[in-house]
Amino acid sequence: MSSQQYSPGLENVIAATSSICTLDLERHVIVLRGYNLVELATKTTYEDVAYLTLYGHLPNRREYMEFTSRLREYRDIPKEVVEILEKMSRDSHPLLMMKAAVATLAAYDPELEDNSLEANFRKAERIIAKLATVTAAAYNIPNGRGYIRPKNDLPHTSNLFYMITGREPNDLEARIFEQSFTMYIEHELAVSTFAARVVASSMTDMYGAVISALAALKGPLHGRANEMAAKMIIEISSPENAEKYIQRILDRRERVMGFGHRVYRRGIDPRAEKCREMLKELSDAKGSNYYEIVERVVEIMQAKKNLYPNVDFYIGPLYHLLGIPIELYTPIFAASRIAGWTAHIAEQQANNRLFRPRARYEGPRDLKFIPLDERE
Repeated sequence: MSSQQYSPGLENVIAATSSICTLDLERHVIVLRGYNLVELATKTTYEDVAYLTLYGHLPNRREYMEFTSRLREYRDIPKEVVEILEKMSRDSHPLLMMKAAVATLAAYDPELEDNSLEANFRKAERIIAKLATVTAAAYNIPNGRGYIRPKNDLPHTSNLFYMITGREPNDLEARIFEQSFTMYIEHELAVSTFAARVVASSMTDMYGAVISALAALKGPLHGRANEMAAKMIIEISSPENAEKYIQRILDRRERVMGFGHRVYRRGIDPRAEKCREMLKELSDAKGSNYYEIVERVVEIMQAKKNLYPNVDFYIGPLYHLLGIPIELYTPIFAASRIAGWTAHIAEQQANNRLFRPRARYEGPRDLKFIPLDERE
């Protein structure tokens, strides 16, 4: 083992083969089933991209209509899931509540133990539909708003927006929310996706693998950067305050959330530029100075650290302008990425090999055992 290469965090290690997604760093493109993800997000619906992510091809009209119909049929969640959320502490993080909800949903899926590809696709559709409802409920219930039932006459993302805000989005809000939401749908082997594949490789049920992805997403190094970016922009409050604010963070040797990326390094997140454009459009429409603040922070970070913003830096203030509570930014990430997670789980189990890496041992050897009574 001592002669084998060690890569902390498995950086640049090829851990799986997949036909779902890759990050083309030379061309600055996220390739989803052969298509440019950003182009898909700006030209079609979330449902269309979710079908592509799961099944590997864009649906024809019949497939699309049947798929969207099934998602609408599956949206509601059992009353037992609602009751579980009602019994949880009101201080629980929404992601913790979502894990509990997914665990409870597992008990109501008749195909729970069937890991065939066909059954996994059917389960994936049910989870994609229900996780959006769970996302809204994980905020509404502890905040005294009760369980807001989904509206089956609304598209997937507009329905999620309605359940979260209590109102249907206008045309601008609906378009921007759907496009930004769709850009989160898949991103190769991010830690939550890798966690899902590792757990799925034991041939456990899909719900258990999704719970592991939600647990990974709760960590601030993965999913919560958009929350922190929004809070930062709110606290800066004007472009004139940006440099002192950022310098204080750097002086404390802390990270400015929303900048840099393990894979992109000093390159550009392909999703960031489009989200920048959307933030400009929404800021102008709402009479906000968020776009000016964001632009100033980007200038400062490029001058001081030569770092580029990632998608989370723009999504945070974008969601805030849409009236979405900050606590829900990362759960919304999950509600989008669930299509990618379930696609990876199905792919893993269709051609499975149990993940079993080795560790480079750096501890002692050949210690002599001392009986308990003789130990000081």
